[in-house]
Amino acid sequence: MFSKACEYGIRACLHLARLSEMGERTSLRQIAKAIDSPVAFTAKILQLLARDGIIRSIQGPVGGYEIPQEQLPGIYLSDIIKAIDGDHIYIGCGLGLDHCNEKKPCPLHFQFKAIRDDLKEMLQTTSVRDLVSQLQDGVTFLKR
Repeated sequence: MFSKACEYGIRACLHLARLSEMGERTSLRQIAKAIDSPVAFTAKILQLLARDGIIRSIQGPVGGYEIPQEQLPGIYLSDIIKAIDGDHIYIGCGLGLDHCNEKKPCPLHFQFKAIRDDLKEMLQTTSVRDLVSQLQDGVTFLKR
């Protein structure tokens, strides 16, 4: 459903949020290892997230990546998706047609639009902090 970059971006943010809640920073290599992503690909994803202010990159010997604790409650999955892939997931045709719209719909248009709208609602109301709480409570997991 999401691009590979978005999947890794969400995982990276969850990993960083868990560490940031404990007041810790981490390195690019540690993030890549934690989310099972190639280092170079992870670097590009983190650059996009930092550019949009979702995460912070600190330079220097005690540097690394973090999410400021005061930002955690306001980061939603939709922010991560937008930073990495833009808003195409909310407007794309279910059949991949370029000219599908309300006036000239494809055969799946109205069913797919309802699914897209539900997805948008879920992404805009699911915060990174909520997901981290589920991870910490053992309700969900990222790795087996």
